[in-house]
Amino acid sequence: MFSPPAAVVSWPYFDPEYETLSSRINPPRIIIDNDSHDDATLVKVNSANKHGILLEVVQELTDLDLNISKAYIASDGGWFMDVFHVTDQQGNKIREADVLEHIQKALRTRKSKVSAEFSRCAAGKFVGAESSTEHTVLELTGKERPGLLSEVFAVVTDMNCRVHASEFWTHNKRVACVVYITDEDTSGPLTNVKKLESIKQKLHLVMQGDDERRNATTTVADGTTHTERRLHQLMLADEDYEANDQLEKSKSMAGKEEKPTVTVQTPHHQRGYSVINVRCKDRPKLLFDTVCTLTDMQFDVFHATATPDSSGPWALQEFHIRQTDGRTLSPDAEEHVKKCLEAAIERRSSKGLRLELCTSDRVGLLSDVTQIFRENGLSVTRADVSTQGDKAMDVFYVTDASGNPVDKTVEAIKRNYPILGVKESSPSSISSSPESSSSSNEQATSPLNSFLKTSESFFHGITTGWKMSTVA
Repeated sequence: MFSPPAAVVSWPYFDPEYETLSSRINPPRIIIDNDSHDDATLVKVNSANKHGILLEVVQELTDLDLNISKAYIASDGGWFMDVFHVTDQQGNKIREADVLEHIQKALRTRKSKVSAEFSRCAAGKFVGAESSTEHTVLELTGKERPGLLSEVFAVVTDMNCRVHASEFWTHNKRVACVVYITDEDTSGPLTNVKKLESIKQKLHLVMQGDDERRNATTTVADGTTHTERRLHQLMLADEDYEANDQLEKSKSMAGKEEKPTVTVQTPHHQRGYSVINVRCKDRPKLLFDTVCTLTDMQFDVFHATATPDSSGPWALQEFHIRQTDGRTLSPDAEEHVKKCLEAAIERRSSKGLRLELCTSDRVGLLSDVTQIFRENGLSVTRADVSTQGDKAMDVFYVTDASGNPVDKTVEAIKRNYPILGVKESSPSSISSSPESSSSSNEQATSPLNSFLKTSESFFHGITTGWKMSTVA
């Protein structure tokens, strides 16, 4: 009988602090081929095999902002051989010599041990004990509702703390959030035990809300793991893959083509694998999301392919897997695995208007911004908050309170709302735009217009400003 994975993934993954003897004797061999294909750079990885190595490599390529368009994986016989077709974010081959050298170095060393120095220069990439000298990292799960993120940031601000980085995911009316904070009294992590317990208690009440059926969680990270992997773990442990009938009905009304298709084939007993096939809309980080979930559910991937579908903007993935104890999937487990992989694919596919904020950071900035969203009927479905020096670099995906789009096209928004359409270099350039005085009936009734009118004076104090795009 297959056991649900919640207990397995409820705690962070602790990376080993040393390389195995096999890895030291047989260090990874990285080959970068820029000649075989016109449209992609080939990255070939040969290494001794171990559980989780595929995720390590995919995670590294993803963190380097590379798109994986194709992948071919084989790891039988204790040896791991992968070929990845990668491009930059614009879909171009990687040609810069220094970038290619950096890819080789990163894949050879990988982040088996996250240094404090790395945590400082990449806050938000990793969570856990290694960054405890710089930040306190809080992990939150609970029920999704409009205004939740505003309440979270308001609690942090009221406790005289600053948010340095945060990621916020929603799926199936559940929420997972990782927040890096520092104490303004000490300019460091929260060392005051009473203050830390107080903020945890207040955040727990916020995350719990009025949900009497499922418990919320508010904890301090006590291990080291990749932030996005941790979010997958938190949502998997929270069982976000279990959608109620109303959610399933709304998904079916949205269109069957939007939902990923996951099938599990009956194992071929002579080969000893379970075979999983995935078909869904292609997007960045898709391979990371599926491999991450399979790894945290304690599966080993022996063979896999990931390719685009020639029939449209779809991706096809096939995984030949076994559980880490060598067993294939039982019939009882197949449906559970399908649900978990579907959830892993859907979590990152937040729809809505993408708003990017770049401005000088200050205590309470995020509380002010998200409060404006809340007061004007905009709901945050996903957020990625980071700080670079003294600048806040924040991304929010917003819909109306019912989850519907707030507008149809980027160009229409730029035309009607120039204050949000482009990044401005100064407040005066925003207010002097000749389009800023235009109005229409559509503007008067739009949630986005209401959002702008209420927050105009706040935006004029932003030195860099906003830009936006829609997400399909």
